[in-house]
Amino acid sequence: MPKKYFIIIITLFIVSVLIITAVGGYFYVEKYKKSSQEAKAKVIEGNANLPSPIKLNLPKDGSQYDVIVVGAEPEGVAAARSAAKNDAKVLIIDKHDGPGGLMTYGMLNTIDMSKGPDGTLLTQGTFKEFFKGIGSKNSFDVKKAKEVFLKLLNLPNITQSYNTVFEKPIMDGNKIIGITALKDGKEVNYYGKRIIDATQDASVAASAGVPYTIGAEDMGVKGKVQASTLVFRLKGIDWNNLIKIIKYEKKIPATYINDTSANGFLSITKNYKPSTPMLRLRGLNLGRQDDGTVLVNALLIYGVDGLDQSSIEKGMELAKKELPRIVQFFRENIPGFEKVQLDGTADELYIRETRHIKGYYTLDINDVVFNRDFYDRIAIGSYPVDIQATSPEDTGYVYGKPVEYAVPFRCIVPEKVENLLVVGRSASYSHLAAGSARTIPIGMAEGDAAGVASAYSIAKDKSFADIAKSEEDIKNIQSILVSQGAYLKPFKVEEAVEKSWAFDGLKFVLHWGLVVPGYTNDFKLSENIKSISFYYMTYKMIERSMPSKQQLLSEGSQYLQKYIVDKPLTKEEAADILLTYAGYRNEADGNSGDLFKLAYEKGLVSKEAYMDVLKSGYVKWQDAYDMTLTLYKYLNK
Repeated sequence: MPKKYFIIIITLFIVSVLIITAVGGYFYVEKYKKSSQEAKAKVIEGNANLPSPIKLNLPKDGSQYDVIVVGAEPEGVAAARSAAKNDAKVLIIDKHDGPGGLMTYGMLNTIDMSKGPDGTLLTQGTFKEFFKGIGSKNSFDVKKAKEVFLKLLNLPNITQSYNTVFEKPIMDGNKIIGITALKDGKEVNYYGKRIIDATQDASVAASAGVPYTIGAEDMGVKGKVQASTLVFRLKGIDWNNLIKIIKYEKKIPATYINDTSANGFLSITKNYKPSTPMLRLRGLNLGRQDDGTVLVNALLIYGVDGLDQSSIEKGMELAKKELPRIVQFFRENIPGFEKVQLDGTADELYIRETRHIKGYYTLDINDVVFNRDFYDRIAIGSYPVDIQATSPEDTGYVYGKPVEYAVPFRCIVPEKVENLLVVGRSASYSHLAAGSARTIPIGMAEGDAAGVASAYSIAKDKSFADIAKSEEDIKNIQSILVSQGAYLKPFKVEEAVEKSWAFDGLKFVLHWGLVVPGYTNDFKLSENIKSISFYYMTYKMIERSMPSKQQLLSEGSQYLQKYIVDKPLTKEEAADILLTYAGYRNEADGNSGDLFKLAYEKGLVSKEAYMDVLKSGYVKWQDAYDMTLTLYKYLNK
């Protein structure tokens, strides 16, 4: 084999390995760098100017339900209660023997809260009632939670049907008019004027023909979903002693504890070596139960397809097999865990991600991180954009921390199918936006809105699609929600970064997951970027956003792999990368020393970036954002 071909093959192999190991982590060289937010965000709240809430007098029809809620997940409980409070005759069904879903059967007992800058709870309504019912604690007793959900559903016009498995929708053209379910071994048809899909996976919507993506598919990454978790229960922990060890003796660094919750422990758990790369023990989230046992949310399971029951069962089996080793590690390595014993596991996996339906609006990562409000807001969130690891090759990333952002009504109105709303983690969010919006309190606020909107649409004889287009109808729904306890104040958040000349470029790379600003929203605008970071930024941009141009990556690899190095990027090196991907390899070879000017003349560098880079000769992050967007536009001409 000729030497030059051998070198090319070896080079391509090395590049491919590096790409695989850097999935989602092409900025790893700067990921752990200490950073600070460039500017404090200023929040300005407005007046919603809502009309007085109207009374919904629904027509009485004894032959069918007004609203059928499929799924007694927390979001479904909120939807059913809200619809019933507004005069609707409601049926709620669930495959379990009671309500609560992920919280009661998946034992996810630590709540991801959304609060405003002043500590105001942003997800009020039914969630606030639930939160008070469990003792206003971030970690709660699972049995108590189930009791609270049952009380919330204890309204005379709510019929609860458990051990009832959704099978298929009943359709009239593109309208869903009911569902077929399996109850006591028999198929039963239930008819309703409006259907709310509160299943974890948007099962009703998908089977009715609503389009959707799975996991990170919307950003060009197929087959990647956030890892699942098996929550397990420990006994033998003296919680008061653990408080003493953590809070006063400070024996476990970077760990927080109160009377029911503890989190951290990463300095210890990072040393655990699982028996298979398909598992990882991350930092611990502990939630104390009333009987003294402790629930642990920490064990990540990769490769679980949440839409495939056999895959779910294999994930459960793999995790359960690992637990004795983990418990032994705890005994030997964590102060206060010397006497712990395994006391059981959740009945089902905590599956973080499957479908994302396509609604009349898809919430984007930029809406979340840059605190966008919408006229049709139905929920307000602030939880960080926490994307758990999608494979053994990455550790998960935080794509920003919003001050507060709104979820529009259009996100729960699916395309293609009428009479249907979808609430919860499978609503119309992008993969990255779901890192925040998938949290249960936000989903419960959506449930409240879905209940009101369903009753309103029946009373007014209007479709959800028509309501979504009417500001008057939206205001009427918001008025009812606010009168019943929702928090929906309009707001504006002023961020200095939005005034940057490179803001469009920043939004572009953030949309495609090409920058990881972390909890502090550090976009590093004025810092020099490393060569490796810009290489992966441009490579992944093409790979994710332009699948039809994949040949550019293979053609350019032999020339560009030299830039996978940890050093500041010069203007000539950046230009070499841009020119190569744009098809000017030959001209680049013949213009050494003048590449940056050549790239500018070819339209691969904007005037703003060109003038900025000339000041020092090195490329800053803001320049890289803008150049990546400019390259994208050039390749799509």
